[in-house]
Amino acid sequence: MAARKRFLLRVDPKVHAAIERWAADELRSVNAQIEYLLKDALRRRGRLARDETDDPYRTEG
Repeated sequence: MAARKRFLLRVDPKVHAAIERWAADELRSVNAQIEYLLKDALRRRGRLARDETDDPYRTEG
């Protein structure tokens, strides 16, 4: 696995709480949920190549 880049992310407490609930519903950590959401948004907008081996959270197919 490639090295991970760390950075500080400041978010509204209500946004964090919503992500926390969503992550719990999908049995992910908050960090994993945020990364999943960012990757999904990037792929949908054509800014990140679709590589099925790169998505450990993929549940389709």
